[in-house]
Amino acid sequence: MRALNLARTLLVAASACLPLLSLAAPKAATGDFGPPRGEPIHAVLTSPPHVPPPTNRNYPAKVIVDLEVVEKTMQISEGVNYTFWTFGGSVPGSFIRVRQGDTVEFHLKNHPGSKMPHNIDLHGVTGPGGGAASSFTAPGHESQFTFKALNEGIYVYHCATAPVGMHVANGMYGLILVEPPQGLPKVDREYYVMQGDFYTAGKYREKGNQAFDMEKAIDEKPTYVLFNGAEGALTGDKAMTAKVGEKVRLYVGNGGPNLVSSFHVIGAIFDQVRFEGGTNVQKNVQTTLIPAGGAAIATFTAKVPGSYVLVDHSIFRAFNKGALAILKIEGDENKGIYSGKELDAVYLGDRAGPNLAAVAQATQAAAAGKLTADEQAKAGQALFAGTCSVCHQGNGAGMPGVFPPLAKSDFLAADVKRAVNVVLHGLSGKVTVNGQEYNSVMPPMNQLNDDEVANILTYVLNSWGNPGGQVSKEDVKAQRAAKPPAQNQAKE
Repeated sequence: MRALNLARTLLVAASACLPLLSLAAPKAATGDFGPPRGEPIHAVLTSPPHVPPPTNRNYPAKVIVDLEVVEKTMQISEGVNYTFWTFGGSVPGSFIRVRQGDTVEFHLKNHPGSKMPHNIDLHGVTGPGGGAASSFTAPGHESQFTFKALNEGIYVYHCATAPVGMHVANGMYGLILVEPPQGLPKVDREYYVMQGDFYTAGKYREKGNQAFDMEKAIDEKPTYVLFNGAEGALTGDKAMTAKVGEKVRLYVGNGGPNLVSSFHVIGAIFDQVRFEGGTNVQKNVQTTLIPAGGAAIATFTAKVPGSYVLVDHSIFRAFNKGALAILKIEGDENKGIYSGKELDAVYLGDRAGPNLAAVAQATQAAAAGKLTADEQAKAGQALFAGTCSVCHQGNGAGMPGVFPPLAKSDFLAADVKRAVNVVLHGLSGKVTVNGQEYNSVMPPMNQLNDDEVANILTYVLNSWGNPGGQVSKEDVKAQRAAKPPAQNQAKE
C-alpha cells in the first residue's frame, strides 16, 4: 500500500510539472529579443538564385529593408514575353535575410511606372495581414512599417492586394530567411529557388506577347510551371554550380498561387530537409512536398560529378510545362558510387545544353517576316533533342525493329503533309520505311505548337540525307484544323 501511495504521489507531482515544462521549452528556441544594438543595418538583398551572406551577428539589430515593386515585361520562355509584377525586378522577388530578434524597418516602394497598387504579406511577420494592412502602396508612393522577427525559419512573402491570386500569379512572391541566433550550419553553396505556376492566354511556348488568363487561373490549369520565373532560368549557362565534396543548401519556396510542389533533385538524396520552413528536420529525403505559400530548406553533399536536375516530380510539369532546373557539379568521378555513364542529352532534352537562343532568333525573324529555312532548321534542332531524339536518336537512325529511321527516309520524303499529320495526331500500326517493317506507336505530339512542329520538320527534312524542304507554321495550322487520318494510320 505504501508503495502504491508513493507511486501516486510521484505521478501527481510529475503531472503538476508538465505545464511548467511546456512553458519553459520554447525558451530554448527563442532569440535575443532585447532592444536593437549598434547602428542600423541596411539589408543586402539579392536576386535569384543568389543568397545574401549570413548575418554573422550575436546580437539583435535594427535592419532596414528597401524593396521596390516593378512591373516589367520579360521572357517567360524563348520568344515568349509576359508582363510580370515583381518585388525588386525579379521573379521570385529579392531574397531577404535577417536574424531572429531583429527589428525590421520595412520600406515598400511602388515604381512610378506601375499601373497597379501593391502591398506585401510576409509570412514571417506577427501582425495583421503579415504587413499587408500597413503596406498598401499606390504607384509612385512608399509605405513603411516595422516588425520584430520573432520566429526563425524560411518564410514566403507575397502581394496581398485584390485580386490576390492575380498578383501572385504574375510573380509577386519571394523568401525571407530569419536565421536562428546562433546562425545556420556552414555550407559551401547556397541557392534560392522558387516555383510558381503561370497562366497565359496562349498555349505553352506560343510565341509573342502573352496576357494573363484569369479563367485558367481560377480553373487551376497553368500553362507554365516554372522555377525562378522563366523556362530555362536555371539551365544552360544559367545553371547553378558546385564541386564534388561541397555541401549545398537550397532555399526552396513555392509561390503558387495554386499548385503544391513535389520537389526533387534527380540523382541526389537530401541529407536533411527542414520541411514547411519550420524547425523540424527530416533526413535522407528523396522528394519533399512544398505547399503553395510554403518553403523548405534542403541540404545535400555533392558526391559525384554531372548534371543534377531539379524538378517538380508531378512530372508532366517538369517536361511539358517547364519546371526544370540544373545544378552542374564538377570534380573527380567516384566509380565506387556511380559508374559514370551519362545520358543527359537525351534525358534532359532541349534543356541539357545551351539555352534555346536559336528558337528566340527564329521567333524574331518570323515576326519580321524574314524567317529562312536555315533559321527554322537551327531552331528545330534544339527542339528535336528534347522531343524526338529519345526514340529516333540524335542522328535520325531510329532503333532497328522498334522505331523507324528519319535519316534518308522514303516514308518522310514521299508525303510531307502526312509527316505533319503524324507529328500532330500520332501513328499506330504497321508501316514500312526504307524497306523495313515497323509496328509501334507514336503518341501525338500535341504539346507542340504550330511553329515548333514546323521548325522540327524543317530540321529533319534538311538533315541526314533527306531531300530538303520547308514546312511553315501555316502548313501545320491547316493540318491541325483538318480531320485526323483514319486510325492515324499512314498509307505506304
